[in-house]
Amino acid sequence: MGQLSRREAIKIMSVGTLGAMVSPLTANAWPTATMLQRTIPVTGEKLPVVGLGTWQQFDVGKDAALTAVLKSMREMGGKLIDTSPMYGKAEEVIGDLTSASGNADKYFYATKVWTTGQQEGIQQMTDSMQKMKRRTIDLLQVHNLQDWRVHLKTMRQWKEEGKIRYTGVTHYTDAAHAQLEQIVKDKAVDFVQFNYSMSERHAERSLLNAAKDNGVAVIINEPFDSGSLFGLVKGKTLPEWVTDYDINSWAQFFLKYILAHPAVNCVIPGTSNPKHLVDNMGAGYGRLPDENGRKKMLDVIKDLL
Repeated sequence: MGQLSRREAIKIMSVGTLGAMVSPLTANAWPTATMLQRTIPVTGEKLPVVGLGTWQQFDVGKDAALTAVLKSMREMGGKLIDTSPMYGKAEEVIGDLTSASGNADKYFYATKVWTTGQQEGIQQMTDSMQKMKRRTIDLLQVHNLQDWRVHLKTMRQWKEEGKIRYTGVTHYTDAAHAQLEQIVKDKAVDFVQFNYSMSERHAERSLLNAAKDNGVAVIINEPFDSGSLFGLVKGKTLPEWVTDYDINSWAQFFLKYILAHPAVNCVIPGTSNPKHLVDNMGAGYGRLPDENGRKKMLDVIKDLL
């Protein structure tokens, strides 16, 4: 049988118009029945390796597709939902949908503070907890390093008080990597979030290894380089050898390259499409490429750049 296309793989992995799940084991899509998990260094807690970003996609009202996205994510073993006050209505939508699901406590909630000033930060973080209907936020991050020293001071206090479980900082550009790396080396946070993809590999120079060496968990944003990677491979067929790594789509190809790096704890592709969510979650199952496999994968993309 030839390599499955993205659309064919999604059909196998989903049932019904909104992507109701069959289990990976039943579908024979992967050799393991549960999603790969990685350890958060500061506590030893296990975190599933594929989560969900919510920028733009969740800045809407209540939506049946978003309900299906969250349901399928949970059923496939994903937990981390990443959002921010910057994302419009996203925090409120997440709070409404997860609380209505009856499974609100089965997710890992990550949001951010995105303002200047101590009191402004406290007010924004308090508002976020209310919008998300949470008494405790799993991970609170300083969005794009804005006034990060001030906010981290508050976040450490909140962690001691049990309002949050983990602290973090984020950014989405290569230009911020040096500053993120210094924060990581100072062991000032529990998590660091940054951009990394097959076409934007600046993080491989030193930031990824710095996080691993200093016991800081890593969340990856922009794994598809704002969607540009899909444009790069449009009309292209996956190489036959990717079956060695249980890859059934280009989305899984891009995500498994990232997840194969040992420093990465979780990658957060954003989507409001239930079928794409199922496809993305599939990257957390099956075999990951070794270094030789990653090189072969990278050669495929380099030939297209």
